[in-house]
Amino acid sequence: MQALAQSRPVLVRSFNEWRCSARALLARQVAPDAVQWLYHAGAGEPASPALPSCNSTLRISRKLMAMLRLAACCRVPNRWAFLYLVLWRWQHGERQLLSCGDADGQRLLAMVLAVRRDERDMHARIRFRERREDAGPPRLVAWCEPGHDVLPLLARHFAARLAGVTWMIATPEASVAWDGAALHYTGPLLEPSLDADASYYRAVYTPARLHADLVGTPQRAALNACRRCGLWQHATQAVPGAGPQHAAIMLLGEQPGDQEDLAGQPFVGPAGKVLERALVQAGLERRAVYLTNAVKHFKWEPRGKRRMHKTPAQREVAACSHWLDQELAQVRPRVVVALGSTALKAVTGNPHATLKDVMDKPFQHQGRWIVAVYHPSYVLRVPGAEARAQAFAQLAAGLRAARQLAL
Repeated sequence: MQALAQSRPVLVRSFNEWRCSARALLARQVAPDAVQWLYHAGAGEPASPALPSCNSTLRISRKLMAMLRLAACCRVPNRWAFLYLVLWRWQHGERQLLSCGDADGQRLLAMVLAVRRDERDMHARIRFRERREDAGPPRLVAWCEPGHDVLPLLARHFAARLAGVTWMIATPEASVAWDGAALHYTGPLLEPSLDADASYYRAVYTPARLHADLVGTPQRAALNACRRCGLWQHATQAVPGAGPQHAAIMLLGEQPGDQEDLAGQPFVGPAGKVLERALVQAGLERRAVYLTNAVKHFKWEPRGKRRMHKTPAQREVAACSHWLDQELAQVRPRVVVALGSTALKAVTGNPHATLKDVMDKPFQHQGRWIVAVYHPSYVLRVPGAEARAQAFAQLAAGLRAARQLAL
């Protein structure tokens, strides 16, 4: 049977076709390395060769099925083969694959998160244009260029949101139209089909910037492509800095946390909430300061189903100094607040620098003031209410000092 699978590659055009073929192969115990998955997108492709019917006893959890559906939209090499490997392992009792400590589980989660990010980005970027009344349906037309195959997800979203009007979304790979009652998928739309407005539809698709004033930040794409150390392999994405182009104060942390890794933004988790409270007490606004980290990828270790922070090694801090130097040159802050010892070592270039030596003692380095304080996460984890209150007071006092020095 495996020889048969090897001699007959399996052609799929959709997740449903893949699922049916995968169930049939699993029922016959065809191993993952004995299957060649071929994918063809677009309308008019030939149907996948039918496999003999079978009575599959495979039972898949709802969570896994939802993850497989999303991961199937991720444009990565050999996606269908990888998803079949996941099913194969699940059928053979390897439930640990859904743990973040499992390599395949990490890859599956990363694919799901990439698709979800792309879907959210498309929601923000799509701009519909209303066509002339005499042009006929669809009434609204939009052009977008998603990074993954999220068109079905977008279609369901806008079918619910714009149920009372006809519309069409065109992409370089496929298009979908809503006639007021049902969705209709076709292949890529030829440019003449967009009438004389074709150039407009491309022009209105301008990637929406999450922070329009952040022109001084390193480009996210360049950060995601960084291979100066190995942290990128297990992170969801790089997390660039955020803030005004020429902020007077830069707040420098250690590295993104779990929530920052998922959101792609600095200081949005529990430590970020502590930092915001301290900023308020210091008379500073978050939007007026530049927030970044010495290391741009999340370093973690598995603990059950959770991803726990792991302090970056000095070589990883040094590898990321390229990006920090760019930020310092672009933002040109008058004051850098080093949140914790890792940040202090990074901004001074001194691997032996310690907080205790410079706490409450702002100093100048390379033409700017350096203020060293506790990291907000330390405020959260230090034992005892009194110790936490003292650590928070120290953080707020350092921010107040930074405000005075920036005047």
